[in-house]
Amino acid sequence: MALITCKDVTFAYEGVPVLTDVNFSVEAGSYLCIIGENGSGKSTLIKGLLHLKNPSQGTIVTDDGLRHNEIGYLPQQTDAQKDFPASVWEVVLSGRQNHSHLFPYYTAADRREALRNMELLDLMPLKKRCYRDLSGGQQQRVLLARALCATTKLLLLDEPVTGLDPVMTGEMYQLIRRINQEEKVTIIMVSHDIRNILPDATHILHLDQKQLFFGSTADYLKTEYGKQFVGGISL
Repeated sequence: MALITCKDVTFAYEGVPVLTDVNFSVEAGSYLCIIGENGSGKSTLIKGLLHLKNPSQGTIVTDDGLRHNEIGYLPQQTDAQKDFPASVWEVVLSGRQNHSHLFPYYTAADRREALRNMELLDLMPLKKRCYRDLSGGQQQRVLLARALCATTKLLLLDEPVTGLDPVMTGEMYQLIRRINQEEKVTIIMVSHDIRNILPDATHILHLDQKQLFFGSTADYLKTEYGKQFVGGISL
């Protein structure tokens, strides 16, 4: 069953279309990579999937019991976020704010879920550390754990390895793969790093102010768009 379905979706700013003809669905357990050049509409689509921007035409429907507040989101980090003066534990636990209780009063279930995700991402040794004192790779793991605290179904990741060195990049991809394959969390990732994503992505959505392609990764590599964008890589 599809978690999210976009049907005949168009987004516009001040009446000017910026992304048109979007039609795709994301099945539970899949790993969708959204690709395209800068300005192709990727960020606009992510805002739409998060219900932060309404389409000017068409519909975005969530199903399979997925509520709007059950989508985990890892945005691109800003410099201000990197200097956030809180402990690792506080940052991860804050991912439970979307659940139905009065913030800042966290329940025992909230704390158990935060601990489970910290253990999953090997963050327990950093629990009491200040977030802003961590390396870039450690900060991204903390934010990934925070995003996981919001969901057991769907993660939206916006360029999650930007600014990381090759070793940290590889570790992030391994963690995301584990979350998808072992935790059965559906992944939607915006990425320019298509060569490293290909082994994990089940589906590709290629945008260029409209939808150029949506389908399996294997089928994408057979298209002219795939050959040009990826450069002849095979799975």
